[in-house]
Amino acid sequence: MKSLLCLLLTQPLILTAAELRLAPVFSNHMVLQREKPVAIWGWADPGESVSVSFDSQNKTVTADPSGKWSLHLDPLPARTTPLVLTAAGSGSRKAVVSDVLVGEVWLGSGQSNMAFSVRETTGYEAEKSQAQFPLIRSYKESSGPATTPQATGQGQWSVCSPETVGLFSGVQYFFGREIHTQLAGIPVGLINSSVGGTRIESWIPAEAQMSDPDTKESYDQSLKTFLEFDPAKAPELFEKQKAVWRAAVEKAKANNEFPPYPPKDPLAMYKLKGGPSGLFNGKIANLAPYTLRGILWYQGEGNTPNGPLYRKQLTALVSSWRSLWQEELPFAWVQLPNYFSKGDGWPLTRQSMLECLALPKTGMAITIDLGEKHEIHPRNKKYVGLRLALWALSQVYQKPIDPYSGPLFESARRAENSLQLRFKQSGGQLKTSDSAPLKGFEILTPDGSWIPAQAEIQGDTVVVSHPPGNPPAGIRYAWASWPEANLCNRIGLPASPFQTQTLQQQ
Repeated sequence: MKSLLCLLLTQPLILTAAELRLAPVFSNHMVLQREKPVAIWGWADPGESVSVSFDSQNKTVTADPSGKWSLHLDPLPARTTPLVLTAAGSGSRKAVVSDVLVGEVWLGSGQSNMAFSVRETTGYEAEKSQAQFPLIRSYKESSGPATTPQATGQGQWSVCSPETVGLFSGVQYFFGREIHTQLAGIPVGLINSSVGGTRIESWIPAEAQMSDPDTKESYDQSLKTFLEFDPAKAPELFEKQKAVWRAAVEKAKANNEFPPYPPKDPLAMYKLKGGPSGLFNGKIANLAPYTLRGILWYQGEGNTPNGPLYRKQLTALVSSWRSLWQEELPFAWVQLPNYFSKGDGWPLTRQSMLECLALPKTGMAITIDLGEKHEIHPRNKKYVGLRLALWALSQVYQKPIDPYSGPLFESARRAENSLQLRFKQSGGQLKTSDSAPLKGFEILTPDGSWIPAQAEIQGDTVVVSHPPGNPPAGIRYAWASWPEANLCNRIGLPASPFQTQTLQQQ
């Protein structure tokens, strides 16, 4: 992937002789990452000498033949007093950025549940009145999709206040506020680059998707669909989709069922999402190598039709973004919450997310208790952000937090007519969230059927009973889009859904 970074850092731009500029993310009110070398880059005339000054440091670099220049400031301590960053070229040419802080910087990306704003969340009015946090800033990356990786984008930083917080990403805001509070007021920068209604294929570079036969097949199909789309026929297509939707609504009403969501304008979505890799090209590539502490990801709803493939796709996304930044950045995602949907797509996607925790320096917020049955955008983003923050505080900032996650299935040991299940992140004591008997466990019978199983908690172990002489080949928990499940740990964090069909080997 280093070739991709080299492409981005050397991509030529057409600039006039009067232009000296920094990348758009270097703008007023920004937050720079503390305690790491800080990447700074921009454009000038080819061969022009550019000096960058910040916090008593002064570094000089020469623009390459394309006009691109880049350098690194030495690691900086946290700074809560606003500073000025200046890039100076020949004569009086300058680019000046004011109100700059130094603290912790996190990139957040994904689809609509990451884009979901604070003003749409539960308890917004109360949260708004308390949102006076001038040391928390958000950068909204507002570029569109592109067919090739872009060297520059667009966006702006906002300072958190009751007047501005409503437009912050809800998940990012509650995550950032907790980090800011628990780290004794360290400034926090939140970069938001997300687009609703998008599949993960839009966010992975093409070369990463082409490297595996399964992800390549998905990529090729997405590209074919994109290339075959005819904008001129989009209005007619939209009218047909709306007619089908209206008929489905009437049928749902007649059957006393929840009506389907209305279709989205295909032309608007075509322009918003672009083709496969389009959002990586237009909204991620231009942000590298802005120095980060880590990355947060909330997406997957759009990929539930092929849940098992998501493990490879999420792995490719994590690996390719880390290659782009040339650093094994901490990376956490939100496991899909409970939501009513037919089929196994949602539980299979959750399983893929669980399996990706095998990647180093990764984490997952379990949200199987935070969803809304017929609303794909649950409003309780506060606890999503707080659960991501628990992982970050424990695993990134080394705070003594145990447990920092909900229980994660670890192993199953056979006993007489039962299975004894062990979980990581139990906190030393498992319990049920509602003080009722344990529910949500199923076992796989020898004939290949899944049947409900009786389970009970014994300390930090779950004991699942099975019929005498018929040891199950598999076990699963909370295996439904909207499951009945109540296992949690000592501090009330819910257990992750899981499935294993290899008990005969354990």
